Amino acid sequence: MRYMIRTEGVKRCFKTSGGDFWALKGIDMEAPKGALTILKGRSGSGKTTLLNILGALDKPTEGKVLFDGSDIARMDERRRTRLRRMQIGFVFQSVALIPMMSAFENVEYALRLTRYPGDRAERALECLKLVGLSQRMNHLPQELSGGEQQRVAIARAIAHKPKVIFADEPTGELDTNTGLQVVKIFKDLTQAEGVTIIMTTHDTGLMEIGDAVYELEDGEVVHGE
Repeated sequence: MRYMIRTEGVKRCFKTSGGDFWALKGIDMEAPKGALTILKGRSGSGKTTLLNILGALDKPTEGKVLFDGSDIARMDERRRTRLRRMQIGFVFQSVALIPMMSAFENVEYALRLTRYPGDRAERALECLKLVGLSQRMNHLPQELSGGEQQRVAIARAIAHKPKVIFADEPTGELDTNTGLQVVKIFKDLTQAEGVTIIMTTHDTGLMEIGDAVYELEDGEVVHGE
């Protein structure tokens, strides 16, 4: 199996006061294993809705979502919660670091939450090294730049060795150069850790870095490569 995630005819309908709103209208896509897949599109295109479904945060109204061969759309909530905790990492536009904890402590705390069975301190340091922050590991979030905070968030997301990391607009609050550095870290992590990464963005300057790119418009894939 060459893909980590594949969707088949995924649709998502939201009930509104004005009637049914179809945020996704039949999405077919594949995210290759150990690669960086980018979902691009303007605000309202459906990319965040799709990311939430791929990450087992939401369920599709119709269609299949195969995660390493298993249809997560058919899983009960207990299995979905376990999947998120053990096999998935999340990186959001808002880094949501714990302000009174150092960079190292933020990563180590995430390992405790996921009940990481190995040496938590060793793994936390390893992850901070992977994102180039070993020299800043004792700094508090407010002592770090926006790009550095996002790198801590990435280290936290990969710490428990998930199969997939989902990143929703991780460069949205960063300048172009810092955003490129963050995406380059994602690319390097697919090789160093073998992790599959799926990220959303509206920044066309980041497209060439992805191994696979899907463009969404009005809830449909209008271009994929």
